Amino acid sequence: MGTSGRLSLSWVNKDRSLISTQDGGYEWLDRDDYRVTETRLLRDVATVGEVHDDLKRAEDNLLIAGDSGDALRALTRLPEFADRYRGKVKLVYIDPPFNTGQAFEHYDDGVEHSVWLTMMRERLLLIRDLLAEDGSVWVHLDDSEMAYCKVLMDEIFGRSNFAATIVWETDAGRRNDTAISTVQDYILVFAKNWNVWRPTRNLLPRTADQEKRYKNPDGDHRGPWLQGADSTAKSGSEAMRYPVTLPSGRVVTPPSGVYWRFSRENFERALEEGRVYFGKDGNRMPIVKRYLSEVQSGVVPRTWWPAAEVGSNMGAKRDHFRKMFPDIPAFATPKPEGLMERVITIASNPGDIVLDCFGGSGTTAAVAHKMGRRWVAIERERATVETFLRPRLEMVVNGEEPGGVTASVGWEKGGGFRHLEVAPSMYERLGNRLLLAPWVAGDAFAAAACAQIPGFELQPGAQAPFVGGKGRQRLAVVDGLVSEGTVRSVVEALSEDERVLIVAKSYLREAATLLENLSPGSRIKKAPQDLLDMKGRVLR
Repeated sequence: MGTSGRLSLSWVNKDRSLISTQDGGYEWLDRDDYRVTETRLLRDVATVGEVHDDLKRAEDNLLIAGDSGDALRALTRLPEFADRYRGKVKLVYIDPPFNTGQAFEHYDDGVEHSVWLTMMRERLLLIRDLLAEDGSVWVHLDDSEMAYCKVLMDEIFGRSNFAATIVWETDAGRRNDTAISTVQDYILVFAKNWNVWRPTRNLLPRTADQEKRYKNPDGDHRGPWLQGADSTAKSGSEAMRYPVTLPSGRVVTPPSGVYWRFSRENFERALEEGRVYFGKDGNRMPIVKRYLSEVQSGVVPRTWWPAAEVGSNMGAKRDHFRKMFPDIPAFATPKPEGLMERVITIASNPGDIVLDCFGGSGTTAAVAHKMGRRWVAIERERATVETFLRPRLEMVVNGEEPGGVTASVGWEKGGGFRHLEVAPSMYERLGNRLLLAPWVAGDAFAAAACAQIPGFELQPGAQAPFVGGKGRQRLAVVDGLVSEGTVRSVVEALSEDERVLIVAKSYLREAATLLENLSPGSRIKKAPQDLLDMKGRVLR
């Protein structure tokens, strides 16, 4: 039997893509279908609090309403946003809402898992492009898809970049109406690059109980130190079995099969430095002190996160969510802010970018804001955005949300965010024909066309007739017919070493010939079909 190849996960339609439909379902498509590859625009809806001017909107905290796949593609492809986000996001936390059977009532079991895996794969691939080299992605799951997702993430990020599986105790209670009471969720943690992330991830602050383990019974001027149980081990070499004379005069040697934890050289050095403790009476087995001032500034995170430390679903609903929205039915399983505080503490620093493409009730964005991170929150359901997400974030900005981690992180008020929405498709079907949507006109036509051309950037304020470009290649978008006169005026505006790409709704053949003669290397493209052809996209 051969041993070549690599382990991978297979599922129905793995070689295809999915798009979400307006009725909340999904449609299978080939990966080169224009509905999959189209880059959507991000439209301004409103601003809250302190934001940059419109030309620097990508630098703001962003609340994006729309499908997460469309929004992530916009962040990775639109130069305005790609320059700020591609390869620069420090932490991605996602809690996919479609990880239970209830989300797929229209599909049988086989297709159900295929839908889930395909949707996750496409988003994780985009997330990988957004992550910084020292970044990480944390995927929050329950039992239904966790094992599948681990293998999927092994494929996408590489097994060597797996960091941990966090087990979070969602509820400290017990259900008696089931065979086995499930009280945990899982968070799969993968680094973009383990070798870079491992030394840069943060430790957790020591708790008061952990600090109390360090004592100073002998009044050592170097401060509290850790007093271990003993100084022996069950394995070692004969060199680690030497006699030690205690201050009381008693000579001790580890019994057969037991060894000192320290070499004779290290012990004698510690003795000279006054770092050895023999008990109050000087007759106890020696302990080499480990001073609090010398240990690392925090503790290494563990994989078990009990509700008593980071909160529970029930606590988040009862103690926080209902106080924010007393007149609105609460989310079934809101995440406690303490949980997100721990994730953000470990995986990011103030000023870093935190992204959540399943924004839900807004816990990730709210905690990131309170902790001084930049954030992007994406939510597909507009009702959720208007009812929960945006109002909650407005409360945070205005200092009107005292719950959660507000007090523990010292948050008062300030900052702001920009509310964007994913624009509709620029294409519209009429029978077997593909047309431009009615809204694609004027400046909107220029922006939408530019978004579909790899490498070209829209340049607000560019000198007419140009709207953008790439290097020495200019872009002109004509909302109408390109005639010979149009070509002459465009070419006259070019510098000698520049070429132009003209995108128009129609053009005369004579105009295309004239452009080839006046500016060899320049081109005219007709929307929408030529825009599809430029990226190898197809109409089906």
